[in-house]
Amino acid sequence: MSDGKLARMIRHPEAVTSVAFSPDGQSLVSVSYDGAARLWRVGDGTLARTFKGHTGTVWAVACSPDGQRIATSGEDKTVRLWRPSDGALLNTLKGHTLNVWSVAFSPDSKLVGSGSFDRTIKLWRTDTGALLRTLSGSGEAVVHIEFSPDGQVLASAGDDKLIRLWRVSDGKPLRSLSGSDHVYAVTFSRDGQWLASGGRARGNLATLWQQFFRNRLLGGNGKTARLWRVSDGALQQELSGHSDDVWAVALSPDGKWLATAGLDKVVKVWSLATTAAASR
Repeated sequence: MSDGKLARMIRHPEAVTSVAFSPDGQSLVSVSYDGAARLWRVGDGTLARTFKGHTGTVWAVACSPDGQRIATSGEDKTVRLWRPSDGALLNTLKGHTLNVWSVAFSPDSKLVGSGSFDRTIKLWRTDTGALLRTLSGSGEAVVHIEFSPDGQVLASAGDDKLIRLWRVSDGKPLRSLSGSDHVYAVTFSRDGQWLASGGRARGNLATLWQQFFRNRLLGGNGKTARLWRVSDGALQQELSGHSDDVWAVALSPDGKWLATAGLDKVVKVWSLATTAAASR
C-alpha cells in the first residue's frame, strides 16, 4: 500500500471471481469458475485448504468476523457455509431461484445475507441455516450487498441503477440512492458514515455517498467522479476517473483511502481527506 508495488502473486487454476481476507489477515479465500473455494496463507502464498461442493461457478465469498465460518455462493443457486479450520461443510442454504451473486456476514456473525439474480436478498441465521426473511423490491438482479458496521442497515447494488438501503431488523427499505447506471459494488466505511460504490455510467463510475442524512455524496458520471452536496444538490468537486466500468471498491479501515478497480485494468487510490478538505 505504501508504494503500490506488487507484494505477491498467487497463481490460480481457473479464473478468480471473488476474494476475501480472514479477520486476522493471515489467510485469503478465493472462489473460482471451477466451483471450488481455496484458502491461502498470506505470508507465503501457499494453498492451505480447498473447499468443494458447489456444482457450478462460485461467484462470491465472505469470511465471518468471528473467524468461524466462510460463506460461498454461486451458479447452483445455493449459499454454503464452511468451517475454515477443517474445511467441513456446515450448511447448504437453499431458496434462491437464480444465481447467487453476493454474500455478506453481519458484524456479529449471526446473520449471512445473499443477493441474487432472482431480484431478492435473503437473510439467514448462521448457526442453524434458517431463513429469517426475504427482502424484495429490487427491480433487477442484486449483484452486491454489505452490512453497515453496526449491523442495522444492509446496502445492496444491482442492475436497476440504484443503491438501496434496507433496515435489517424487519427488512424494510429505508431509501434509494440514484444518479448512476448499473452498480456493481458497495462498501461501508468503518465508522458507517460513508458508502462507496462502483459500476458503469457511460464508460465510468466510481461513487462515494455519505450515508443517511449527512451533507455530501460523491457521484460518478462519464469519465469523472463528482462530489455533490445532498442538502441542495450542488456540485462540489470533480475528480478524474476510470475509463471503463468499475467492478470493485474498498475503503481503508482508517477511512482515509478509497480504492477502485475495473475493466480499464487500473487500480486507483483516492485520498478522502484531500477530497473532504477541497469540498469545504
